[in-house]
Amino acid sequence: MTIEEYLYYIILPVLAISVLLVFYRVLVGPSIIDRVVALDLLITIGITIIAIYSIVYDQSTFLDIAMILGLIAFLSTIAFSYYLGKRVRAKKILEKKEQQNE
Repeated sequence: MTIEEYLYYIILPVLAISVLLVFYRVLVGPSIIDRVVALDLLITIGITIIAIYSIVYDQSTFLDIAMILGLIAFLSTIAFSYYLGKRVRAKKILEKKEQQNE
């Protein structure tokens, strides 16, 4: 079995199934954190598909695109974490003020 056959018959179907499962988590996720993690995983799967395309068609320029996409995914996850931390701190401050007013 060559590497191309392995990629076509094993890796790509597994990635397709994982994309479906991740889309389910994005749509049904009980919290916003689950949805953001699922979107991050979806981008990671996309990077993997781009890397496979780059290997199969011998196009190394697509690896640059995959690296840029990975950087964007990392920065978006960091930005969301910052936003979530700020939101939690604001909620705690409001709870303290409400307790003091009672």
